[in-house]
Amino acid sequence: MTTCGFHPEALLEYAEATKYYLREASPQVAEAFIGAVETAIGGILAAPTRWRVVEEPYIRRYVFRRFPYVLYYRSEAEQERVTIYAVMHCGRKPSYWKNRIA
Repeated sequence: MTTCGFHPEALLEYAEATKYYLREASPQVAEAFIGAVETAIGGILAAPTRWRVVEEPYIRRYVFRRFPYVLYYRSEAEQERVTIYAVMHCGRKPSYWKNRIA
């Protein structure tokens, strides 16, 4: 079974985005954001190659519909693992996270 892990900085971005929605919107919006991320992860784990490669080496992008965020991830089938490298707000410089790729 494929597992999912976050780069430490991506996990921090996820937490910061959740805190932002909790503080600036409402607990319901924060909960909806968490649900959207969990749904995205479930979809990625079910079909990791569904979203196209947008960066090398084999980095794919999942775009949220309701929130202005994207997930950048890589599927490593031989290790049965998906790694999320960024939980990026669409207003950020697109390439800021690339130094996280090992």
